[in-house]
Amino acid sequence: MTDHLAHHTSAAPPTPVGGAAAHSPLYARRVARVHRHTQAAAGRNAMDVISVIRTKRDRGELTDEQIDWVIDAYTRGAVADEQMSALAMAILLNGMNRREIARWTAAMIASGERMDFASLSRPTADKHSTGGVGDKITLPLAPLVAACGAAVPQLSGRGLGHTGGTLDKLESIPGWRALLSNEEMLSVLDSVGSVICAAGDGLAPADKKLYALRDVTGTVEAIPLIASSIMSKKIAEGTGSLVLDVKVGTGAFMKTIEDARELASTMVGLGTDHGVRTVALLTDMSTPLGLTAGNALEVRESLEVLAGGGPADVVELTLALAREMLDAAGLKDADPAKALADGSAMDVWRRMIAAQGGDPDAPLPTSREQHVVKAPSTGVLTRLDAYDVGLAAWRLGAGRARKEDPVQAAAGVELHAKPGDAVTEGQPLLTLHTDTPERFAYALEALGSAYDVAAPGTAFTPSPVVLERIA
Repeated sequence: MTDHLAHHTSAAPPTPVGGAAAHSPLYARRVARVHRHTQAAAGRNAMDVISVIRTKRDRGELTDEQIDWVIDAYTRGAVADEQMSALAMAILLNGMNRREIARWTAAMIASGERMDFASLSRPTADKHSTGGVGDKITLPLAPLVAACGAAVPQLSGRGLGHTGGTLDKLESIPGWRALLSNEEMLSVLDSVGSVICAAGDGLAPADKKLYALRDVTGTVEAIPLIASSIMSKKIAEGTGSLVLDVKVGTGAFMKTIEDARELASTMVGLGTDHGVRTVALLTDMSTPLGLTAGNALEVRESLEVLAGGGPADVVELTLALAREMLDAAGLKDADPAKALADGSAMDVWRRMIAAQGGDPDAPLPTSREQHVVKAPSTGVLTRLDAYDVGLAAWRLGAGRARKEDPVQAAAGVELHAKPGDAVTEGQPLLTLHTDTPERFAYALEALGSAYDVAAPGTAFTPSPVVLERIA
């Protein structure tokens, strides 16, 4: 219909049959008005969503003008969800080059406001994870890096499906609030050094709208859209440097090292192009991080790390990311291991939680019901699938299927062994936590093929936590 209308509205005004009217000033003015109207109509319709969809459907490159127009029009509601869905699917199937992705990202940034931390006395550094199971790293990392001299403006999200959300975890702390105004965020950063909160509505609103659409149209995995979604928010956030934790494995969106490498390289390029010092680590997500997957369960484990203990893999990744963030912020001489050991990171955590209305001394919620999964045989645990554990935690109530769904603070999965550990038949392997015991059967179904136990003495070589570095 748009093409049809454009064709007819761009036609020249009718020519008079003849006579004096053809030469009258009134007629000339009418012709000029009609001409201006038709030219304006042609301009409005020259950039239409159907032509944009067709360009990408037919494996063409979108122009800068097409990208700017479609992002702006979709944000304003002039492009319908079903039309943007078609374009997103075309991008998933046919991809984008670096110029297109950079322009798409810039257009999403331009749809809203940009934050400015120039008034802070500290250099800013941020971290983003592409999401996984048991990935509680942000919780100890933000106060740790702040304890070493950087300011950490950590804008985080909620969980969806099998991956957990940082805000859901922190909301298990009584009184803690995720929603802060820009002024409140800056105040906490200035006084504490780190803040973890939700992105405001004014930050890349185009991404907020498109993200929700991708989730229900099977286009979440499109690398250009993942990269531009993440980087538009991080660049608009105004951080001076950024470290990306790109997960690889069954529990991650990127299942292969090749896909993870492509996503990481794309995002590092976007950050560099926009003047943000950016580096990426590819990290393993074939097995859950740490020994918990849930909300309050992961907060409790994070506190163990801040107290100088905690699971070895969580500590290792927290320190690796902290060193990258401090190096990018120009604080390469700082020692994050010392800040964990001497309690200074824990001090920042307590102040950060209190500054956002939380009670750092309040007891965390515990589930009303538990179910123990026992080792089926004696031997060596050689596999514990991250996706299956995350799915079980979600089914127990720790996650959500839709953004508006509630979550249970105490629900989740507790691990009693990791791959490489020796186990004995009948010993606890996993403990399931929930307030609604009718969920156990559904969660156990997800865990039916989640683990393997090999014969005693079987050799096992664990995957390294950090797989690659991309800068």
